[in-house]
Amino acid sequence: MAEKILGIDLGTTNSEVAIYENGTVTILEGPDGKLLPSYVGLDDRNNLLIGGPAMNQFVLYPERTIKSIKRLMGQATPVLLGENSYLPQEISAMILRHLKNIAETSLGYPVGKAVITVPAFFSDGQRQATREAGQMAGLEVVKIINEPTAA
Repeated sequence: MAEKILGIDLGTTNSEVAIYENGTVTILEGPDGKLLPSYVGLDDRNNLLIGGPAMNQFVLYPERTIKSIKRLMGQATPVLLGENSYLPQEISAMILRHLKNIAETSLGYPVGKAVITVPAFFSDGQRQATREAGQMAGLEVVKIINEPTAA
């Protein structure tokens, strides 16, 4: 069986993961549904929260929650999550790793390659940071493509 390649939309507000099989694109569903809110947070015991659980705590605990990390991609300025600081690509990697896990659970087999979308206006540095985030998430990023091309 040829290795499957995931299609990932790493969005500012929401992210999603899809697979192309047998001539059909299927958006894979996780606990949050087909769209994963692009939020990363920590609960009161410092457990990592991704997606809906992180988004749900944002109003009460913004100091323990990060949203819209995509806007900071390519910047060398770390962001604070709880007591630790992370580069934007490290936070994006957490979201990408979660999407990879959703895909593997849904498909029932491991996946290691992905195409990731970025805005057409992203600079080379922002594209490279996105590629690094994918690698940190355990993905071989086959290609970075512009969102309008993906649509």
